[in-house]
Amino acid sequence: MEINKEILENNLEGFSLETPLREDAFKLDDELKIELISKHFKEIMQILGLDLSDDSLKGTPNRVAKMYVNEIFSGLNPKNKPEVKLFENRYNYKNILLEKNISFHSVCEHHFVPIVGKAHLAYIPNGKVVGLSKLNRIVKYFAQRPQVQERMTIQIVNMLREELNSESVAVIIEADHMCVAMRGVQDINSSTVTSEFTGKFLDNSTREELMKYITLKS
Repeated sequence: MEINKEILENNLEGFSLETPLREDAFKLDDELKIELISKHFKEIMQILGLDLSDDSLKGTPNRVAKMYVNEIFSGLNPKNKPEVKLFENRYNYKNILLEKNISFHSVCEHHFVPIVGKAHLAYIPNGKVVGLSKLNRIVKYFAQRPQVQERMTIQIVNMLREELNSESVAVIIEADHMCVAMRGVQDINSSTVTSEFTGKFLDNSTREELMKYITLKS
């Protein structure tokens, strides 16, 4: 399914649907990236006045570097994009399929502090269905990179539409941003909600049905 990014970007002036990456983003291998990040993070710690000869701190630059490359920013690399396997819809199921409360953690690209939240993913099958764990993996893939919640919401929708070959997709994300809780206004009680609806989910009755399922107690 072809997604008209030009139309979407015109509706979101100044907002990129893709995570900003240089063309040579993957020229360096992971081991070299870890080595370089460790070196530079050590310099940051030294500038802050920390004593890196202390047993508790001396391994921190390398730990941070490995965490950045292998874990919390692993979603930057397209090679880590989850393979979405579809199955025949043998039961001819034609209603809402919802995977809710998918937990995730990401990093705010403005301040490089955590975003922690949950995502609700729904779609109406168009011939085939997807293994449920793949929905979790899609969320994780887009979360594990410096992110903006609005962009992440749309990125997930776009991938679901393309991989599922379904026009009817819905994504709702609720998250706590540590850039709000830890700095600036230091508000620990507020949360941010974003949503994107396509196809049949643009219909009020279908969207209301979805919201009922999301709020339904397990």
